[in-house]
Amino acid sequence: MNGTVLVVEDERKLAELLRDYLGQSGFETFCLGNGLDVVPRVREQMPDLILLDLMLPGRDGLEICKEIRTFSTVPIIMVTARIEEIDRLLGLELGADDYICKPFSPREVVARVKAVLRRGGGTTVQATGLVMDEARYRATLNGHDLELTAVEFKLLRLLASSPARIFGRQQLMDHIYPDERVVSDRTIDSHIKKLRKKIVAADPGRELIHSVYGVGYKFENREECC
Repeated sequence: MNGTVLVVEDERKLAELLRDYLGQSGFETFCLGNGLDVVPRVREQMPDLILLDLMLPGRDGLEICKEIRTFSTVPIIMVTARIEEIDRLLGLELGADDYICKPFSPREVVARVKAVLRRGGGTTVQATGLVMDEARYRATLNGHDLELTAVEFKLLRLLASSPARIFGRQQLMDHIYPDERVVSDRTIDSHIKKLRKKIVAADPGRELIHSVYGVGYKFENREECC
C-alpha cells in the first residue's frame, strides 16, 4: 500500500471513480459524502492525505480544512469548481497543500496525490530515538507512543527542531497559541511538566527537556552530552 486517502466528495459516482483509480495505484481509499462526518473521522483515524471537496452538505470544505489545521498537518488537496476561491485555497490562513479544479482527469488527481505525498515525506523528524510524524501529530520515543495532545506535540516539535537552543516562555506561547489568546506563563510550565512525565514513562531516567532558570526551556539529550 502507498498509504491511505480520505476522499470527501458528495457526488457518489465521482467519489467511486476516484476510489477506483487511487486503488489501482496502491492507495487504500475511504469515502465520505457529508461535511459533518469529516473531522470526527480524521480525529479517529488519521489518513495520509485528504481529498476535500469545497462544496459539501452539512459543512463546507473551507471550514473543515481550517479545523483540521488546528490539530493536524495531514496533507489536504482541495477540490473545487469555484475558480474564484483559488486564491483563498492557496492562502496561508487556510492551510491547503494543493487544489484541483473540476472537471478533472482522475489520472491527474492520482498524480497530484503522489506529488503532495512526496513533498510531505520529510515531515518525520528523528533525534535521540525520538520520531515525530507531523501528518498524524504522533511522537514515539524508542518505539513507544508518547500519546501527546496537539499542544504537547507542537511544543516538543519546536524544542526538538533546534537542540540546545533556549526558547523563552513567550516564544513557546506564541508558537502553540497563534490566535493570540491570553494564557499564563504557568500554562507552558504545565504542558512541559506533562511532556516530561510522558517521556520518562516511555524511557525511565531519560531527560530531553530541560529548564533554564529565569529564561525558558531547551531540548537536549543529556545521555549523549555527558
